[in-house]
Amino acid sequence: MRTCLVNKIAIGGSAPVRLMGVINCSPESFYTDSFVPTNEVHKKAVEMIEQGADMIDIGARSTAPNTQAISGSEEGSRMEAALKELDGSGITVSVDTMHPGVLDTCLRHEIHAINDLAGLMSPAYAKKTGDSGLPAFVMASRVQPGDAVGVEATRAALELVIKRCEAAGVQEYVLDPGIGMWTPFRSPDDDWDLCRHFDTFRSFDRPLLAAVSRKTFIGELLKREPIDRLSGSISVTMLLLEKGASIVRAHDVRETKDAIRVYEHMVKGR
Repeated sequence: MRTCLVNKIAIGGSAPVRLMGVINCSPESFYTDSFVPTNEVHKKAVEMIEQGADMIDIGARSTAPNTQAISGSEEGSRMEAALKELDGSGITVSVDTMHPGVLDTCLRHEIHAINDLAGLMSPAYAKKTGDSGLPAFVMASRVQPGDAVGVEATRAALELVIKRCEAAGVQEYVLDPGIGMWTPFRSPDDDWDLCRHFDTFRSFDRPLLAAVSRKTFIGELLKREPIDRLSGSISVTMLLLEKGASIVRAHDVRETKDAIRVYEHMVKGR
């Protein structure tokens, strides 16, 4: 498997499993306890790094279904305020946005990766990403974020995303199969199917991102609200590590880091 370098942190190949801590600057988030006010962003990021995160993913707009929409200018203002808190911190930062204008705002700060749930669908966004020279996390998306339904459709969407990366000159990237209820056409069963067949995406020879933290498909099975989905999230994460995930995106850094350490000790002897 090829590796992807994010601020000299190797992801994939023979590198250890990496951990991306989530900082939500969006009070509309589906998991309300994950919201971090601007004046606490630096403190929270330092805490996550101390708990074992390799990098922090900053987002300022909720992408969960049926959440309150906000304008690009509002998202940009939130990102601006959050990233100011981390400039000069030495912390590796990725930015979670699909808006080209918001990306412009982010690129004025010390960021090290771009997380695009739309999989470089926007030509303007793709060009900005390519021109930045930054590595990218890119999700399986065809004409709208997360619209692939089923394993084969997800494979086809990832093939399209890879072509977009190549066309934009993005050489360093991590693939995200897009587990989650992104559109009304998706069901919890579709997410479980993606998890069961996660290892089939290893054939792309690229690092894979596991992003399942407290998501709806886990809650539907366990009949739990987001605040009570930690144990289910850890269980699914362990299975995805076995199936080839190279990096995990999680709200709960300390607990997820423990799971990664147990997995690597059991399976890889690390």
